[in-house]
Amino acid sequence: MSDFGRFYLDKEKDIVVLLTMQPNGDLTYTLRTPHHHTGNLITNLARLCGLPLSEDPEGLRIINGTVPCYVDGYNQRLYIFRLGNTKVANIYPDGRIEMKASIPAISKTLMSQTKDYQLSIAKTIVKTYIFADCKFETDLHTHMNGNLQPETLIALGIMHQVRYPLYYIKKLNLACTQAQWDRLMDQRAAVSRQFEDSPLTGRYLDRRIDDNTFINFADLILGNLPHAAENIEKIAVSLTVPKDGQAVFANLEKTYLYRYVLSKGVRDEHPIVLNDPEVLPHLDVVRMLLQMRKDRTHPVFARNTLLEDELLWIARQYASKGIRYVEITDTVLTKPDSVRFLAQAHRVLPAITEETGVVLRFLAGIRRIPLTIIKDQVTPNDYLAENLRIIRAIASDPYVAGADIIGEEINDILSLRRVIDELVRISACEPGFVIRIHAGENDGLRDNVANSLRCVRDALAPGQEMPLLRIGHGLYTCNLRSDRGKRLLADLRASNAVLEFQITSNVRLNNLSTLKNHPLKTYLNAGIQCVQGTDGGALYGTDSIDEELALEKLLELNHDDLLKMRRADEACLQRSMAVFERKKDAFRLPEGQTVCGWYSERINSADKASRQLVDADERIPAQSGLGDQLAVLPADHLPVVIAGGSFNNSRHKTHIEQWGKDVLDRLLAESDPGKVCFVVGHRLTGYEGYLVRRNRGRFPVIAIVPNLLTRAELNRLRSSGIGIMISIESSGMGLYKSFAYEVFKRQCSVLLAFDGNSAAANLMQEAKNGRYKCRIYANPHARDLWQKARSLTGYVQPISALPPL
Repeated sequence: MSDFGRFYLDKEKDIVVLLTMQPNGDLTYTLRTPHHHTGNLITNLARLCGLPLSEDPEGLRIINGTVPCYVDGYNQRLYIFRLGNTKVANIYPDGRIEMKASIPAISKTLMSQTKDYQLSIAKTIVKTYIFADCKFETDLHTHMNGNLQPETLIALGIMHQVRYPLYYIKKLNLACTQAQWDRLMDQRAAVSRQFEDSPLTGRYLDRRIDDNTFINFADLILGNLPHAAENIEKIAVSLTVPKDGQAVFANLEKTYLYRYVLSKGVRDEHPIVLNDPEVLPHLDVVRMLLQMRKDRTHPVFARNTLLEDELLWIARQYASKGIRYVEITDTVLTKPDSVRFLAQAHRVLPAITEETGVVLRFLAGIRRIPLTIIKDQVTPNDYLAENLRIIRAIASDPYVAGADIIGEEINDILSLRRVIDELVRISACEPGFVIRIHAGENDGLRDNVANSLRCVRDALAPGQEMPLLRIGHGLYTCNLRSDRGKRLLADLRASNAVLEFQITSNVRLNNLSTLKNHPLKTYLNAGIQCVQGTDGGALYGTDSIDEELALEKLLELNHDDLLKMRRADEACLQRSMAVFERKKDAFRLPEGQTVCGWYSERINSADKASRQLVDADERIPAQSGLGDQLAVLPADHLPVVIAGGSFNNSRHKTHIEQWGKDVLDRLLAESDPGKVCFVVGHRLTGYEGYLVRRNRGRFPVIAIVPNLLTRAELNRLRSSGIGIMISIESSGMGLYKSFAYEVFKRQCSVLLAFDGNSAAANLMQEAKNGRYKCRIYANPHARDLWQKARSLTGYVQPISALPPL
């Protein structure tokens, strides 16, 4: 009996098939899902394919079987591995494995999410072939720090010997040798002395110290070979969004922080000698390290910085998938560091294109709202004006394709109409400048797509042509069959706007739980230009080929549909390359000037927009009006979260039904005020308001509220007399993050989801993903919520099934 190899059914290597050759010539297999701890993924797969489950000695579920052996027409032996009558792989006696089918990241996510997976086998195990005449050649929607596969980032971290913080070693439970740990503790003691006068205390101080205590990443991996495989696996898992089901935007933000440690790494002060990468027990990382060592003999790549190596490997990754042109969003192009970024791009990208045939260009990412996940990061009030000043200075660069309004879609795009005005002005001076707006990604603000188009049109100067407008996602709008919807389709067509679709990220980030009502076919039939992106595919376990297969199989696109997308893809490619060549020919540095120096001068001399770029916020700081009502959740009470009024989209109002009143009345009558408390949102309307009114002070009730409130919201909360916890979020649509942090990650709880849209669906997902068990009950009459509940079968029950607490 001998190990015969392994292969994976998915891009993220979550579904592994281990092969063993028996003495009698039988080839047996064991299928495992090592990164999925609920067991849903392997259980659903076994049920779908009619295969028996068993357990390994550690109690983990596995599938065992035998791979049939055949003799082909040339009298050659081969083994054919099938799942559900679909050929997945040909396996040859010499060890070669030819993959014929795989499981898309979308299907894998939905299998992980539920105990009752509903997609067919045809939408689960997908043949990996694309019509040649429909093969896409661009990726127009992706993000700089989400592109590289985890193994590539790990190899780059080793090659460039970046420093790796103690905080992440602890967070991921990485193994260190005793000598490594001793050095870390000595360094930590020295670092702690630097923070003796810090106002931080407790875990916040510990975090600050651990964030500033480092080990050389190459030493962490190569200096502890017995644990290298385990450490690499844990680090790789941290570099993608959570695997056991859908995630939310907050998970994406945290994943980016793990990636930044490597992608924006700083070289450690104590380098080691990198002699023999072959000793590492990871073939992909070894292969990349060997190529990186070979690159050090290349006339251009020999001097590559970390960023330059990232650009090289991004291009190589795209070349392997047949992609010729890519536009990558990065927020660094809205900051002073853009000068160094562009200097490195100019130095290395011509050689990268020569090797790979891939052209990389960039969109300057403008955050629609400041980040809140980095607690110590203070965003200046005039950050948008500064962003635009820098974009104006670099817009003529051939590698700058345009600008992109990015971030979680929890604010009305109309609040940024003056920012769009400025971008339209820049496009008037720079023909071919792309304006891309992330809009329609969730159902919270269904007018954002139409309003994005309206803002651009309204900003046009007399006689100015429509700039190149692209809408990222475009998933949720008004009903496209209504009169308003038909007008929107006509306007999109007339403006020559391009819509970009990335369904894997939509599913992985909880913006799409069912594929039945996806609007892509409607757009295509209406003559709208539609293209595919990956949204930073490495984050979601996808790439451009997997994404195209998912579009075809899961959205049931036919050959004509794909040809329409291919024609839009080709039109964007030709238009963008023409702009690139024109700008490249026109780009001339003054004699004796460097790229860095030239752009530094342009940025310093560029004017900052003098007018206010965001509509004045008429909301009031919550602290100023509710400071005397601040409270904490009682640790000895079971928190019952009520969602029914505060988690609606901009056009949805909750109507209280009698059955819902009866549920809350029974809950108040039968529960113990000494053991149960209630947690509500900031609006105190709908079912949340009903609960507060009926409670009359018997049970502890705490509202988690945004840090900015309308006068009406503040007055309602003030007059209610309930306890208040103030979130770091300024938008009600982002409150689900604070509920997760304050409730679902701290203690067992109950969630009653009476009503709501995407924010309520995020709340349900956070409750399912929480560190502690949450019993989730949803309203079957709330269409959006029950659709979400059906994707969580086995974890959500109807509210009518709520037992006494």
